[in-house]
Amino acid sequence: MPILNYTTTISVSKTAGEIQEILAKAGANRVMIEFGADRTPDAIYFEIDVNNNTAQFRLPSRWHGVAQALQDSKVERKFKTEEQARRVAWRIIKDWCEAQLAIIEAGAAELPEVFFPYLINPRTNDTIFHDFVQFQLPPGDPNAKKDVFED
Repeated sequence: MPILNYTTTISVSKTAGEIQEILAKAGANRVMIEFGADRTPDAIYFEIDVNNNTAQFRLPSRWHGVAQALQDSKVERKFKTEEQARRVAWRIIKDWCEAQLAIIEAGAAELPEVFFPYLINPRTNDTIFHDFVQFQLPPGDPNAKKDVFED
């Protein structure tokens, strides 16, 4: 079965804007887009107040995984482009954010709780999840020094 949203024609910029609106509705105080060298969105940063402190989060697109999923699937060739992979990745993030907002609105969780893996650790400037993975690697493991989440 093809990856979710594989036929989308909605631009990355439009989807990034929709995600900004979702995060603002959920209570974010500041939402910013990080652009890559090619001037397309690579990640979304946002800030929220948690116990009178500002917490920063980063949602990366990591579209390379989507590109591989498209390449490995039996979809038409026109859907197997880098541009399509970027569009699909951002639509998936938007859908995920909408689902998280529904959980928050239902009172089943709070914003920092559902986005916790994407919390930026001010000591390392990486996400909590990234730091966790690095912490889990055995000492001396060559993977401990490289970024296992390169975009």
